[in-house]
Amino acid sequence: MNIQVNDEPHHFTEPLTLLDLLNLLALSVEGSALAVNQVIIPRDNWLSHLLKDGDHVLLFQAIAGG
Repeated sequence: MNIQVNDEPHHFTEPLTLLDLLNLLALSVEGSALAVNQVIIPRDNWLSHLLKDGDHVLLFQAIAGG
């Protein structure tokens, strides 16, 4: 299964949820938002949202500033 994460290609051999993907890539879930194929996925759905071959995932990190 081929997935783009923030425009970087990744290959996985088994189905993954969004939460699995974050854990495998050691990405923080705190202050994050995720979009799959340009659709924001609510955090409550990350555990159940299965990724498909060819999906494009964008990870947005909240940044504090002043």
